Amino acid sequence: MEDTKMYVVDDNGNEFEMEIVFTFESEDYGRKYVVYRDPKDSEDELYASIYDEEGNIFEIEDDEELSMLEEVLGAFLEDEED
Repeated sequence: MEDTKMYVVDDNGNEFEMEIVFTFESEDYGRKYVVYRDPKDSEDELYASIYDEEGNIFEIEDDEELSMLEEVLGAFLEDEED
């Protein structure tokens, strides 16, 4: 993903503009991930999804993958604090 913005559609068909924080690829899982946030959210909550070559995003459902992602996010947030 090259852009800094992406659009997410909720279950009701509403589209929301999100800001991409960073992307990364996991060799262990053979997948690409995007971490993003809602620029209108004052709490600055981060979200993460799997994405494919066409830019489609998918929910992360595997517990091991979620644990790996938490570690990556933790390292990212530590770097941001420094």
